Amino acid sequence: MPETRPLRPGDPPRLGKYELRGRLGEGGQGVVYLGESEDGERAAVKLLHVRFTEENHARSRFARELAAARRVAAFCTARVLAAELDGETPYIASELIEGPSLREIVERDGPLAGEALDRLAVGTATALTAIHHAGIAHRDFKPDNVMLATDGPRVVDFGIAKIIDESGTITTRAVGTPAYMAPEQIAGEQVGFPADVFAWGSTIVFTATGSAPFGSDTIVATLNRVINHEADLSGLPDGLRDIVAACLNKDQRLRPTSDVLLKRLLGHPVDEEDTPEASQEELAEGAQAATGDLTRPERPARPTRRRSATVAAIAAGIAILGVAGALVAVELGLARGGRAEPTRPPVAQPSTAPSTSSPSTPPTPKVSTGSPLLDRVRDTGRLRVGFRKGLPGISLGEDPPRGFEADVAAHLATALGVPERGLRFVPVGLGGRERAVEKGRADLVIANFSIDGADPGRVAFAGPYYVAHRDVLARASERIDTLKDLRGRRICLSPGQTTGTMIQEKGVDFLDVRAPDPAECASRVADGRADAMVGDDLLIAGFGARLRDVKLEIAGLRLTTERYGVALRSGDPVACRKINEVITSMYADGTMKDLLDKHLGRVGFRFETELPRLETC
Repeated sequence: MPETRPLRPGDPPRLGKYELRGRLGEGGQGVVYLGESEDGERAAVKLLHVRFTEENHARSRFARELAAARRVAAFCTARVLAAELDGETPYIASELIEGPSLREIVERDGPLAGEALDRLAVGTATALTAIHHAGIAHRDFKPDNVMLATDGPRVVDFGIAKIIDESGTITTRAVGTPAYMAPEQIAGEQVGFPADVFAWGSTIVFTATGSAPFGSDTIVATLNRVINHEADLSGLPDGLRDIVAACLNKDQRLRPTSDVLLKRLLGHPVDEEDTPEASQEELAEGAQAATGDLTRPERPARPTRRRSATVAAIAAGIAILGVAGALVAVELGLARGGRAEPTRPPVAQPSTAPSTSSPSTPPTPKVSTGSPLLDRVRDTGRLRVGFRKGLPGISLGEDPPRGFEADVAAHLATALGVPERGLRFVPVGLGGRERAVEKGRADLVIANFSIDGADPGRVAFAGPYYVAHRDVLARASERIDTLKDLRGRRICLSPGQTTGTMIQEKGVDFLDVRAPDPAECASRVADGRADAMVGDDLLIAGFGARLRDVKLEIAGLRLTTERYGVALRSGDPVACRKINEVITSMYADGTMKDLLDKHLGRVGFRFETELPRLETC
């Protein structure tokens, strides 16, 4: 943690629940204070400069970025603990990182080399990949924003840089630090994930050499070199040099993605035509490859072997614990004289001569549960659940969503041992549910995903957690009891629905009323412009439940059976059986009925309250 300096005249004594104990620093975004709450929680409290929040639209952008910040794994960034953007003193309180920055370590103790450099490269690439998987571009990735805590490095300030980039100027630090900016940031072009990859490459050059690749003398000179000069990479080891060179390509279209970057660092084959996304297992491998018992105080010599061999040795020597998520531990051992020195992990290395030193004791692997998913949940305390957003009563909103399926997911997470802060919801599209599981973006998908409609072999299913049916929603006064009662009625249809065709194929003709979406259909049914709307009963009941001035009901026609399952990766029967046990208990103790009543009880709806036939795992 940086040195705490006394408060100055004019500094506020308190922000929110935090009493301010001193100043930690000041930059282009604002002043950072050490804050402490009454219950002893310490935080880095950033008081934002008024010029960034003096307009309403700027404040609303900050609010969106804060929501985005909460989607990234807590252990890979400084968690957002509290925020206030509406008052005269807008602030953001984040988790206090007890450790120095990467810049401080390099400037104090010199460049990193050997295994320490390798592990930092893998760790920061793993972090960047996880941040990008959350849909966030950092835009100010640099050595100052990599904090080295006792439990690993943390990437900080990734949520605010994007907004300040829209309101700052090139002469401030707010748009990024010139020595680590990508050419497109300087040229005013579209800036996104590739700029972070460029900044990662520049950060690794600084870590390995002690100097920024394009200098840091004057802003004008530095920006000119970023655009027009090639970086000197002679100080990097061979294998890492090629990877960093690709990241520093002036054309952002030719840089590797963070996913490809991580795969290359891990020595995995890459098919770039398939634009591969790093899987959950590769993130876990990246996390594990950067950890170790760092007890040797001496700084390792720079290796001459290629990078892929280094990572292979790390992977072979460390038991994979199934650690999921983003940022990984790069611990600092205490050197002689009190200096913090990065050191080698206990990795077995080939040798032709007997060693005279005692071998390091490798970490004892935890006993597996027999399930890759349950092992990851146990080791990380995290679970990512894919959901379809925009469905009232089912999964409305996204941070977190509210509704029946959101509560089912939360109940499952609790039963699997996931702490409240460890549950993360990942939006998935109607056609992307299987891919989200296959590619490791989500551990589970609970998104009105019919077991019978899935592509066999791509995913496995537990459940179903509910059996839905194609049906119609109508005003209770319409008295629609049979399929024939729909003849001649005005039925509202929205794009993509097939239930209307199904009804017509059964010989029932009706008047076709078109609307742009189900929400509008529900409104038309409620005010009499349509007599009914069609769809899966659970979903259309959700749209009806939000309308309070009229009594709506599900007719109970049950035209089809839709078994909504919990999708998970194939080959994990232990996790499948565990989820089935939880679903069984939710029906047995009335939890499922209570959740249906809570979210959909406003609509006349005969819920399925009996335990459905569960899939065989």
